[in-house]
Amino acid sequence: MNPLRRRFLAGSTLLAAAPIVNSMPSSAHIQLLGDSIFDNAAYVGGQPDVIARLRSRLPAGWKAQLLAQDGATTRDIASQLARLAPDATHLVLSVGGNDALMRQNLLDTPVRSSAEALDRLALAAREFEASYRRAVEACLQRRLPLVVCTIYNGNFPDAGYRQRVAFALAGFNDVIIRLALEKRLRVLELRQICRRPGDYANAIEPSSLGADNIARAILRTLAETDAPRRGALLLGE
Repeated sequence: MNPLRRRFLAGSTLLAAAPIVNSMPSSAHIQLLGDSIFDNAAYVGGQPDVIARLRSRLPAGWKAQLLAQDGATTRDIASQLARLAPDATHLVLSVGGNDALMRQNLLDTPVRSSAEALDRLALAAREFEASYRRAVEACLQRRLPLVVCTIYNGNFPDAGYRQRVAFALAGFNDVIIRLALEKRLRVLELRQICRRPGDYANAIEPSSLGADNIARAILRTLAETDAPRRGALLLGE
């Protein structure tokens, strides 16, 4: 195994097990960027959404702002950053699911060989990498701690389709994790944080329970942002 990847995964185990520490800053303003993983109010039937769950768990003196928008793709992150709060202290980015949805036709397109199918998925991942890299670099230009999220597999009712989705998303998630390694960023592994049917309001949106899992994971990893910047993968609860 690559030594850098080994250190990354070793750090992930420590972070997953670590409690929220008491040495957090006295004040902070978290900015949530991305898509409906964070902007999920329309799907929870009046129950607390991600931003409400997060605000309810914040330490005294901390704030959180929702900049994410339902339906956003990697190309929308620059415009979200334009609305960043002047006193922003932390960025959390969850984007890519809609980029993947725009390519969902690949899951049912007839092909002549497995090689052709893999080539099409590889091309989709390469195109996503270029767009995702621009989004991350736009965030990093703000010189604030940045946490990125993988794309979860969803809760599709058909087992075969669910399996194909997970396989296809692995290429997109590889992009996210590799870029996190390159930029020494922390990662929220949403495939582990939202892994039960109850974590979903429908096939692709987090429920209020899923929102609470996400909020707790955000706080847990932000509590560790002053640790050495070796990169860490949060494996979930």
